[in-house]
Amino acid sequence: MILPIFAYGQPILKKKAKDIDAEFPELNILINNMWETMYLAHGVGLAAPQIGLSIRLFIIDTIQVLDEEKKSEGIKKVFINALIVEETGDFWPYEEGCLSIPNLTGDVDRPQKVRIQYFDENFIKHDEIYEGINARVIQHEYDHIEGILFVEKLKPLKRKLIQRKLADIKAGNITSEYKMKFVRV
Repeated sequence: MILPIFAYGQPILKKKAKDIDAEFPELNILINNMWETMYLAHGVGLAAPQIGLSIRLFIIDTIQVLDEEKKSEGIKKVFINALIVEETGDFWPYEEGCLSIPNLTGDVDRPQKVRIQYFDENFIKHDEIYEGINARVIQHEYDHIEGILFVEKLKPLKRKLIQRKLADIKAGNITSEYKMKFVRV
């Protein structure tokens, strides 16, 4: 089932999400709905707060955006109760976007490598290191469960330049190719 994506301005996007356990109601259905919603919106990641649930759950599929010869380096995973243990390497800029902030992108500096502990959809614990685009998408989605949006990591001038666009998104004065839920101020 396609779920509406909560737009910039929704208070849930600024809350730190809560851990869940294996008894979370209909978790597999929720995860399947998140995959369907993410793919319809042409995203590479989606966090539960973006669909209105303040829980520590996000999904990622970087395989779909990699060139054919690099697809084996991508990941398609579910991250539950994730905790970033360490971020290392040089900071590198990359133009990021967000399904909750459509039609707006900006360069964000992030470390090249991330070590993360999390549970998968079967509640098996993992402790893994990712780098490059995989690390970048993990860090972006992890920020969502921490109540942080990528626009907060933009350089001050860029943040100033996008204020009008952010106000339009918050008010629902935009068009989107997918279902969204706006604040409607």
